[in-house]
Amino acid sequence: AEEKVSEEVNDAPEEANKSAAKSAQIPADVEVVKMPRLSDTMEEGTVASWLKNVGDKVEEGDILAEIETDKATMEFESFYNGELLHVGVQVGESAVVDSLLAIIGPSGTDVSAVIASASAGVAPSVAEEPVSTPAMPSPTQTTSAPPPTPSTTSDSGRIMASPLAKRIAAEKGIDLVQVIGSGEHGRIVKRDVEQFVPSSAPVAAGPFVPKGQESSEDIPNSQMRKVIAKRLAESKFSAPHYYLSVEFDMDPAIAFRKQYNELPDIKVSFNDIVVKATALALKQHPQVNSRWFDDRMQLNHHVHIGVAVAVTDGLVVPVVRFTDEMALPQIGAQVKDYAVRARDKKLAPNEMEGSTFTVSNLGMFGIDEFTSIINQPNSAILSVGAIVQKPVVKNGEIVVGHTMQLTLACDHRTVDGATGAQFLQTLREYIENPLRLVI
Repeated sequence: AEEKVSEEVNDAPEEANKSAAKSAQIPADVEVVKMPRLSDTMEEGTVASWLKNVGDKVEEGDILAEIETDKATMEFESFYNGELLHVGVQVGESAVVDSLLAIIGPSGTDVSAVIASASAGVAPSVAEEPVSTPAMPSPTQTTSAPPPTPSTTSDSGRIMASPLAKRIAAEKGIDLVQVIGSGEHGRIVKRDVEQFVPSSAPVAAGPFVPKGQESSEDIPNSQMRKVIAKRLAESKFSAPHYYLSVEFDMDPAIAFRKQYNELPDIKVSFNDIVVKATALALKQHPQVNSRWFDDRMQLNHHVHIGVAVAVTDGLVVPVVRFTDEMALPQIGAQVKDYAVRARDKKLAPNEMEGSTFTVSNLGMFGIDEFTSIINQPNSAILSVGAIVQKPVVKNGEIVVGHTMQLTLACDHRTVDGATGAQFLQTLREYIENPLRLVI
């Protein structure tokens, strides 16, 4: 009986809390604004800035805040009229989707019960002060003992050395006084001279004492950096990667680009040529343009190429849709537009979704060759290196040529080695015969 009473007493606060939570109702005309889902992959958002403060009047359509998602920083507008009564997530803090972001309602409304009953799910993300580690205490200086003086002379002062050792020492300009003998009674022999290393002059200074301090700085991970880490780790450890590398002759592409860019208002890059050639090759090899599911494989007959763009916080991959149908100048214009808006964090989420294949180019940084991690759900990614001038063999003669290394990373679940190799052969035909790109 006592145990039953105790259990009832212990359960009472819990039941009271549940009852209070159930009874907490939203006052009339008060609207609870929740963390929105701004992309299909968004799980949490970070408030980059508030454009309204508590107490400010808010009208429908006003921009409330800027929210950083896993893909971009986007403006979030209000759908309600009233006064901003409460802010649930401070600048720099993160919150899961559908958690309390703000409360809007009539001025003076008591919303404390709403705040208490809401599950905010806020995960503060505060930058810590740099931590400086004190310098290591200086070691006690000790006087180094001088090296032992060679004892290679007899009582009469004559150097004890074999004739062969003397001859070798004379040829090498070695002072036998500095040589320590290993023969009988310290006699210098051939091997002593051959193994002799002249000692440097003794240094009077004491041991090196560093003046600097060890220091480090903790930088909070942005929402984008967290997602990059999660997605790439999942791809690397779930998809069995393998790599195929091919060196392409770029002399035809160089000549083609020079002539093509002489046309009025035309300027294409080598990256545009690679993207276009890749799109045409994918049309002939849909298995490389595929997606893996546990129970099936999806072959994509449309070509949407994602182009990796480096930004301050990491990497984004805007998508050039129906790339195979676009002309070279159109590809170049769209990639440039994406790159500018990506660095300004102005890309819309739908512009970074739906890729069927990805191209990553580090050639502009002087990288000759590299491998990439597959951008899932793609089945492959192409890594593009720099164009290198080097000796090559053409028509049986060694001449100066230009080559470029391309590496294809494939998911072995969808793309077998022979399939990947055949795709690269087709890609070679387009890049080394660039007129086919415009015919």
